[in-house]
Amino acid sequence: MLRSFGRRLAVLVASSLADTYLFMCHILRKLSMRRLIPLLIITAGLSASMTKAQDTTPPLRLAIVGLVHGHVPGFLHGSLSRPDISLVAVVEPNRRLAKQYATHYRVDSTLLFADLEEMLRKVKPEAVATFTNTFDHRKVVEICARYGVHVMMEKPLAVTMEHARAIEKAATKGRIHVLVNYETTWYASNHAAFRMVTVDGAIGEIRRMVVHDGHRGPKEIGCQPEFLKWLTDPVLNGGGALTDFGCYGANLMTWLMGGKKPASVMAVTQHIKPAVYPNVDDEATIVLAYPKATGIIQASWNWPFDRKDMEIYGLTGLVCTVRKDSLRVRLGEKPETLITAPALSTPDGDPLSYLAAVVRGKATPAGLSSLKVNMVVTEILDAARVSAKSGKSVKLRQ
Repeated sequence: MLRSFGRRLAVLVASSLADTYLFMCHILRKLSMRRLIPLLIITAGLSASMTKAQDTTPPLRLAIVGLVHGHVPGFLHGSLSRPDISLVAVVEPNRRLAKQYATHYRVDSTLLFADLEEMLRKVKPEAVATFTNTFDHRKVVEICARYGVHVMMEKPLAVTMEHARAIEKAATKGRIHVLVNYETTWYASNHAAFRMVTVDGAIGEIRRMVVHDGHRGPKEIGCQPEFLKWLTDPVLNGGGALTDFGCYGANLMTWLMGGKKPASVMAVTQHIKPAVYPNVDDEATIVLAYPKATGIIQASWNWPFDRKDMEIYGLTGLVCTVRKDSLRVRLGEKPETLITAPALSTPDGDPLSYLAAVVRGKATPAGLSSLKVNMVVTEILDAARVSAKSGKSVKLRQ
């Protein structure tokens, strides 16, 4: 009888905790304490073995390439503090900047490299997280692709479609994944809105989308000097607010529309603060025309506060995201309600977990981070720049 119960418990340990609890209650009614103690020892042993097996999964060997992007501190901190990530190298040609970060985050000097290709040959990481200027994304992917190393870069994918196509070609040839990291990808509110609109059909067919993104301006909020230098360069960034924050809206709308391109793009850019940003736009409004819907992207370095939210209007209702975790919902004539979005499960809740899952084959790139969606995003931004310059609507090839 004891062996029989032991075999059944082995199955239950691998199943739900609820089922295990119910079965243990059944055992307690049937067994004496003398027989129960050995059973508990067996159960503990099985649980310990499973935990040990899980712990033997090696951490992702991650290299960080570039330290000139303001989002790099989060990745550095994460890669140094998580058991599932192993920081194996940092590539930054600016030695002063590299030493500054190494000192602050206590990164061993042996992990510092000035040249990407040298690092790839010597260290052999599984993936790199890229924090260069946007213009250099192409070069990073082309080099990493030759070594079969996967790449995640900070948004947007590229400065132009020419660069985007080169990235796509290199990724295909090198059989690597290229992922694009947006802060809003990990917002529970965005995923809850997506499910309500595209899966549940809660507000009917989409008719209008409005995305607001930006802040008071990179200089006004105190961006690091090395970040500000290229962020306000029309070549290295591909534009100003249009690129910096227009990409968020283009990304979310392409996702909501199932990866489809808009029929046309119209954009207006402005220099409201020419003394602060003489070389790039600081205000952009982009209109995406779909066959049965309209998307309006409001990208700005002139908001009075930080914004990353969107409104989705359907035939029968409205869904608005409120920061990371909440939604405002109005269905038909019913009063508007504020709801909390369900938390995202692993690996969809943060970029490092997602990157590790993709590299290890546990997740297939799709949606907001995928190369496929971000090729469309780049095409939208390219058309927006042309439209803003010409004052005309730009049609996209379908």
